[in-house]
Amino acid sequence: MSRPLPPFEFLAGADDSPVILHVPHSAREIPDDVRAGILLDDTALERELDHITDAHTARIAEIAAHRARVTPWRFVNRLSRLVVDPERFPDEREEMLAVGMGAVYTRTTHRAALRPDDTDPEPLIERYFRPYARAMTEAVAGRLAATGRAVVIDVHSYPGEALPYELHGTGPRPPVCLGTDAFHTPPELAEQARKAFAECGETGLDSPFSGAYVPLEFYGRDQRVGALMVEIRRDTYMSEPGGPAGPGLSRPAEALAALVDGVSR
Repeated sequence: MSRPLPPFEFLAGADDSPVILHVPHSAREIPDDVRAGILLDDTALERELDHITDAHTARIAEIAAHRARVTPWRFVNRLSRLVVDPERFPDEREEMLAVGMGAVYTRTTHRAALRPDDTDPEPLIERYFRPYARAMTEAVAGRLAATGRAVVIDVHSYPGEALPYELHGTGPRPPVCLGTDAFHTPPELAEQARKAFAECGETGLDSPFSGAYVPLEFYGRDQRVGALMVEIRRDTYMSEPGGPAGPGLSRPAEALAALVDGVSR
């Protein structure tokens, strides 16, 4: 039996910090009743979790938060993205629907069946996706009210070699990929990140993953909300797939702390 966990956790930072470190894909936990709707046996599910989980990113964000001069806020998903993916659109706007990976996945990273194709996503969206979205909206609104701005920094990782589900996996795969949004990522934010992560090796933009997460209430409407996605290539800090972290984990954590300090100033 899996142990019950809250679906997400919002960890307080400094009152004057505009930064929210968002960690949506670091967990492996799947509630038992959700597990019952997944077609994979236990061995295959563990293998899929190895591939799909952004392992150790919650730890990277935790270290960065403790080392930053102005403590950022942290919003951490405590359930696997195989329950719901909080960063997907829950409708036809989501391009990942083409590979069965909308808000509720029906296919694996290797395009095998994860759930039946006729799975109704609505129960999972109502139970998990919408509460998460509301809480994240409130978190951003809180930073706006307190500081006049909010900066959402998504903390992700990605595999050294492209997986079959990737729609844009043929481009560069630098040690650090920065995902940007034309409306919510000002050039100075991307430049701050590039400088902060310089010690981690080459830093690229929007390849192999692009975009940045902003709650829909603010998306494309409020430029006081900044956003940036940080994608750290897994082989630089851990054993792939799904293995333990190595000594390289401290480097992106320190870089993230430096980025938080730059943004906070």
